[in-house]
Amino acid sequence: MSKSRKNRKKKPFLWILSILLLLLIFVFVVYLFLPKEFKEKLNLPEVLPTATPEPDFDVVSRYSKERAFAVMIDNNIGNNKHAGLQDAYIVYEIIVEGGLTRLMALYKDANTELIGPIRSSRHYYLDYALENGAVYAHYGWSEFAKNDIAMLGVENLNGMTNASDAFWRDRKIAAPHNVFTNIETLKESATKRGYSLTSNQELLLNYQLEEVSLDAREDKIVANKVVIPYSNYINTSYVYDAENKVYLRSMNGKAHVDKVTGKQYTAKNIIVEKVSNYSLDREGRQDIRNIGEYDGYYITNGYAVPIKCKKEKRSSQTVYTYLDGTEIDVNDGNTFIQIQPANRNTTIE
Repeated sequence: MSKSRKNRKKKPFLWILSILLLLLIFVFVVYLFLPKEFKEKLNLPEVLPTATPEPDFDVVSRYSKERAFAVMIDNNIGNNKHAGLQDAYIVYEIIVEGGLTRLMALYKDANTELIGPIRSSRHYYLDYALENGAVYAHYGWSEFAKNDIAMLGVENLNGMTNASDAFWRDRKIAAPHNVFTNIETLKESATKRGYSLTSNQELLLNYQLEEVSLDAREDKIVANKVVIPYSNYINTSYVYDAENKVYLRSMNGKAHVDKVTGKQYTAKNIIVEKVSNYSLDREGRQDIRNIGEYDGYYITNGYAVPIKCKKEKRSSQTVYTYLDGTEIDVNDGNTFIQIQPANRNTTIE
């Protein structure tokens, strides 16, 4: 059979195929414009347009269901011996016995390889682990914390009791300041104990994609330097870096530096809460009066504004509002929450 005869036989088939393709395209286009009610009568699935991904926050994902970890951090070690604090989306600093402070760092959507050094629990830190829906990681506890963890049903990882696999000691560093962990190890330990690694807990703070500026507010205070004394021994301070729009953190007048990266810690947002404290026992262990309403400041981008802080119960989220009652928005970035003794003065200049 010649080539020309073969081609003639193929032509009808190609024409039919072309017509069928055109019909399919026509039906699809008509279907797209059919009213929804008519589609429902035909019992056909609705064709939805592909969703365009919306922008997300840098500090923590608003779409993530990953559960946070709240990790107790030793703060009696000097200025260059902490590891992993920059990856925390929130860090709390609160007074403890002896006029010292401890930190509690919250991690979510992070994979930090070294965190520490880890120290023991104090019972009022539980309030802030609970309000963030976090698994609480610590190495030891006070009796008050031990009792409250059981009473409140806090899902915790204690390196001295139920979760020795969640932490390790660096033998080159003197105890008790040598206990460390990382996110991967915490997740593995939590999974072994049946703790969920997902959560529907709402974020504590109202992060914004667009830059939050306090410049237009009448009650603003220029905040190029912020000094937050806790006692005669502990003085936390920040200096504004206008070029990078962050605050450089210092402890007792010296730069607070990460032991791994060698970089000074920075904060995009600072929240100061003025909360009264008192001693519970002869060892000077503290308690704080954080249930109710108290004064504070929100500080970002070179300005501070007075705010109110309200916490209804231990597990409820603290609500931060401007003086007119409007809830504050915060910038996309990490936040240091400084829960300062009410009888100490914050200096903002």
